[in-house]
Amino acid sequence: MLKMEQSRPLDMLNRARNNTVLVDLKNGLRYVGKLQAFDIHINVVLEEAEEHKDGELKRKLGNVFIRGDTIITISPA
Repeated sequence: MLKMEQSRPLDMLNRARNNTVLVDLKNGLRYVGKLQAFDIHINVVLEEAEEHKDGELKRKLGNVFIRGDTIITISPA
């Protein structure tokens, strides 16, 4: 049996800091950017962020703050 590494959600976000992540929101938008910061509410700050809708790049935004209660998933790019 393989032993799975025990990890908490905030540990995963900490390992993703300064790396590109995909952030999917409840409104159907996806933000792609470098994770700079987050807090216990999973509010996140992305650098060099881009907004995507239906797989298409809509806007390049630079730095953005995203409220944690709007996020469905955060995953490595």
